Amino acid sequence: MNGLPAGTAGYIDHIGIAVADLDSALLLYRDLMGLELEHIEEIASEQVRVAMLKLDRRGSAGHIELLAPLSDDCNIARFIAKKGPGLHHIAFAADDVATVMQRCREAGLQLLDEKPRIGAGGKQIVFLHPRGTGGVLMEICGGGAH
Repeated sequence: MNGLPAGTAGYIDHIGIAVADLDSALLLYRDLMGLELEHIEEIASEQVRVAMLKLDRRGSAGHIELLAPLSDDCNIARFIAKKGPGLHHIAFAADDVATVMQRCREAGLQLLDEKPRIGAGGKQIVFLHPRGTGGVLMEICGGGAH
């Protein structure tokens, strides 16, 4: 990891896309675009159903994360109601989430999470407020299954 900032892994873990209907989105991303479905899971704490699709069948890192609301009163449903379906966030991989969080705080960025929580694939996640990141919701994630 020569030359990388402390705690970072140096790649995008996934791109999160908010969708109104997961099955319809899978028709596009899996069936028409040819991305391999890795797994589908529900994250009860977020009231969301998630499908992870591999960006590269050759095994390199990177996924598309499709996020479908399970209720009208969850963050993804509110996002879709306000902005419509589409790009929700970009997630950067971290070897050490706590170190990256501290570096972001020191840089004056607002974290939406005070401590890491568990996201899709069992990964530790934390979000950065888009006000400090050029309007892009950013996720820092590490560990977990995918």
